[in-house]
Amino acid sequence: MDKPSSLVDFVYRPIEVLSDTLERKLGLASVVIISLSAMLGSGFFVLPALVMLDLGGGEVPLAGIWLAYLLAAIAILPAAVSKGELSTAMPSSGGSYVYIERTYGPLMGTVTGIGLWGASMLKSAFALIGFKAYLWVLEELLGVSINIEIAALILLAMIVGVNVLGVSKIKKVQTPIVLLMVIFMFVLSVWAMLTMELDWGAAFGTEAFGGTWDEVWKNVAHSTAFVFVAYAGVTKIAAVGGEIKNPSRNIPYGILLSLLISCLLYVFITIVMVAAVSPESYMNSAGEAREDPVYIFAEEIGGYTVGVISAVFAVTVVTSMALAGIMATSRFPFAMARDNLLPRSLENVHTKYQTPHLAIYGTGIAMALSITFLPVHDIAKLASGFKIMIFIVINSCVIILRRASPAHSWYQPEWKSPMYPYIQIFGIVSGIFLLYVMGLMAVLGGLGCCLLGVITYYSYGKSRAHPMLTPWRTVRTEFTNATQAEREKRWLVFHTMAGWASPQHLTESEFAHAMGIIAPQFSRFHVRNLFHEIDTNGNGVIDVDEFLNGIDSALNEAE
Repeated sequence: MDKPSSLVDFVYRPIEVLSDTLERKLGLASVVIISLSAMLGSGFFVLPALVMLDLGGGEVPLAGIWLAYLLAAIAILPAAVSKGELSTAMPSSGGSYVYIERTYGPLMGTVTGIGLWGASMLKSAFALIGFKAYLWVLEELLGVSINIEIAALILLAMIVGVNVLGVSKIKKVQTPIVLLMVIFMFVLSVWAMLTMELDWGAAFGTEAFGGTWDEVWKNVAHSTAFVFVAYAGVTKIAAVGGEIKNPSRNIPYGILLSLLISCLLYVFITIVMVAAVSPESYMNSAGEAREDPVYIFAEEIGGYTVGVISAVFAVTVVTSMALAGIMATSRFPFAMARDNLLPRSLENVHTKYQTPHLAIYGTGIAMALSITFLPVHDIAKLASGFKIMIFIVINSCVIILRRASPAHSWYQPEWKSPMYPYIQIFGIVSGIFLLYVMGLMAVLGGLGCCLLGVITYYSYGKSRAHPMLTPWRTVRTEFTNATQAEREKRWLVFHTMAGWASPQHLTESEFAHAMGIIAPQFSRFHVRNLFHEIDTNGNGVIDVDEFLNGIDSALNEAE
């Protein structure tokens, strides 16, 4: 019969491997600013008119879009709460990739990392191209013709440079942009309320949602899924968790605070937008949604000059959105390289600026190629399905880690999700419902991202990744093979107590701590005698084989 340790064919990796190689410079205010900058760009300046038309089934624009924004915030709340908990147990750059890889293993980690990198990169590329909807105003003002693609590539080069210079530089650029944009939109809405006769019934009346109840709930559900991407940036800040000061406080509270602020702004301002200007005014002559709704809103309230100011803000804010996008996106390959799932050169940190410069350059090059050769608008829509899939898995991670935490003692979040596990179950169910509402194309887009990750893992990562005893394996084995699950739990406890010792062994005090987890019913005297029985060679320490064999015998005798 093989020795017990041979039945546990894993390599132990304690959570301490998530060491800080990046400098922590971001406080709570910076977390909120970066998170808001990743959300409010397209959510305000592009989406409203598109959502109005979507709410009307693609035929007529409807004014009840505020409800879609509100429901989307509720739908993403569980993932925000779950990420808040996970980030305090694993405050490392890489965000969702790190949480899923540590929970499910390198295959799921690679799928997540590659998929999130691709989806986030395309969203950032879309943001850079998206400013063209407002560029015509500046072309008219300046009297020049601007090549959209060249302008986007120039902006991209500048954004990559700022990212290499470090998060402190990004903070200095984004803070005034986000604050001025929020103030501008808020003042514009209040100005409309004070100076115009608003049609509140357009936003709250039955005609705001149109049709029968059956049609209303379907249209609202589809629009909620459509607007969901406007909030996806709320959890992006976790991707730079290794650069945040006091992460156990600043990440969860920053995520929840930015979600609250963005939800209030979205709901309040979209209500005023449709009350001040009829939904039909946000359409063009062909009945299609215009992609510059804030310009329409601003010009109606304050005239041409205010409309031009809104266009300048739009170009600036979507650029800021791309800035935050590259910062978060580049951390996925950085974290994957740290785990040997991508070339280790991507883990290199700039000696002066303390940023993962090669990962940033690689992301920038990929964005430039996407802008030049790919239909970014269409692909970015497909990538939204993958984002919802990730949020579903993130909620499941909290459930699995909580259940496996007695054996995986490294999982000790300093901030825990309220209403566990009900809020996670709600997040999983609502995510599945959103995928259903979005339709087959969203699912196919998500599966396409997964396929890229699978190809990357089997072509590169599998030969370099070591098999790990993951929390998912622990939970799954509890149901399929209780004996093996117990053996793996003991193996894990041994390595947790042994730490980095080489060769790994337990002293008497470490053995006592291990037994406190495995067999808390044993007295201290019993544990001391058992240690000396297991230490057959009398050298004062026991190795993993002695430990597993001895525990088996002791527990069998106790029964």
